[in-house]
Amino acid sequence: MKDNRIPFKRFHERNERLLSQYDDTYFQRQHAKGKLTARERIEYLMDSGSFREIDAFVKPLGKEDEKTYGDGVIVGYGTINGRQVFIFAQDFNFMGGSLGVVHAQKIIKVQKMALKMGHPIIGLIDSGGARIQEGVASLAGYAGIFMQNVKSSGVIPQISVIMGPAAGGAVYSPALTDFRFMTRDTSYMFVTGPEVVKEVLNEDTTFEELGGAEVHATESGVADMIFSDEEHTLMGVKKLLSYLPSNNVENPPVRTLEDIAPSKTEKLSMLLPDDPNKPYDVVEVINLIVDKGSFFEIAENHAQNIVIGLARLNNQVIGIVANQPKIMAGTLDIDASKKAARFVRFCDSFNIPILVLEDVPGFMPGKSQEQNAIIMHGAKLLYAFAEASVPKITVILRKAYGGAYIVMNSKNMGGDFNFAWPTAEVAVMGPEGAVKILNRKELLEADDPEELKRKLIADYKENVANPYVADEKGYIDEVIDPSETREVVINAFALLENKVEQSPTRKHGNIPL
Repeated sequence: MKDNRIPFKRFHERNERLLSQYDDTYFQRQHAKGKLTARERIEYLMDSGSFREIDAFVKPLGKEDEKTYGDGVIVGYGTINGRQVFIFAQDFNFMGGSLGVVHAQKIIKVQKMALKMGHPIIGLIDSGGARIQEGVASLAGYAGIFMQNVKSSGVIPQISVIMGPAAGGAVYSPALTDFRFMTRDTSYMFVTGPEVVKEVLNEDTTFEELGGAEVHATESGVADMIFSDEEHTLMGVKKLLSYLPSNNVENPPVRTLEDIAPSKTEKLSMLLPDDPNKPYDVVEVINLIVDKGSFFEIAENHAQNIVIGLARLNNQVIGIVANQPKIMAGTLDIDASKKAARFVRFCDSFNIPILVLEDVPGFMPGKSQEQNAIIMHGAKLLYAFAEASVPKITVILRKAYGGAYIVMNSKNMGGDFNFAWPTAEVAVMGPEGAVKILNRKELLEADDPEELKRKLIADYKENVANPYVADEKGYIDEVIDPSETREVVINAFALLENKVEQSPTRKHGNIPL
């Protein structure tokens, strides 16, 4: 029953005017594009009845006399699977979701609250960019949002969900956040749109070609996750959150499930082909080590020669970095180095232990890679592992050659435990290449060079490219039976629970950007 006393009458009238903005036409405009409205997205993502809106009645700059509220963005807080989060959702139905002064102030307000209270923040982006009619003030609003992104980086998880266009300045806040989700066919990100490209460069392109979900998930690597529709995109956000702590002083959430061990772990011994040059799928190895059904791969369509993701091991969250032999033989190139380095730094920021599964023949050779600075990009991954203070364990499955061996969390780069399977090959380079260099003169003078080459390769494998030499010199802690990998790694992480690592006093290091 409504209280119709004068103060309450005004209260009810304002609420009714706010709700009247969301009529049938409001919903139809978004649904016709195959998209949810900003409010529907929030309702789908948050626990039922938990969302509390903030600043619902603010008005756009210069439109204080109009009876429209919110200035094109809905902000507030609530819970997802019982955990507190802050959220903002841009409303494309109001001035194309463009960002003006008041719009920006609302976003900055919840960003500051999330940082102060130590809760994740999720941004649902659906915006045409800066509001042109507000001029430089709208640009200043973006700057304020970016500044809060940087202040929150490494302190609370920040997730961007692109649910429509993100154009111009709108793209840089997602770029500063930890993870970016996109939806096929309905979400786009670009600094300049097709019309500007046509005008400046006289190139014809489409929204999809320029900045669609597929482009960013495969080519640029800007998108970490893409899904076929908005509902599945939001479900993906919920799943990701289930692995993350709320802030940098908490540990990741622990499950208490009992039936978690993968079956048939003995298959690990048979997964690798007898021929060391034949590929296999490292995801199969991962799934036979971690808890059943727990591996959540990230950026799976970009730089597929390396696999990254979150999983649970004995109910504890871990991050995984694994070379993928079935793509480019698992070599490290520019894109793989950047992808893995960013993920390692994220895990280190949020107290997530890291498991490395190594099978890498080296860095990708070639003029294109060298001219595009593979030296600097490879150094990013090296820097990330060296700087990370969380527990770090490496298991060498097969190849571990040269600089790539060093980079992949080797013992002298700070690996806490370094294990190897009997199939491991640890050396400066592969047997064939080494023999060609070391025994060039003998091969040229031999009556049967092929027979001699086979003998020399066998000798090299016996005396150099195997795990036992590294084990005997202390660069590997133990050569283990593949079928025991899960048990060995669980025990090692348990030993590392109280790990403390002191860093030198400094403002910050100078990562090779």
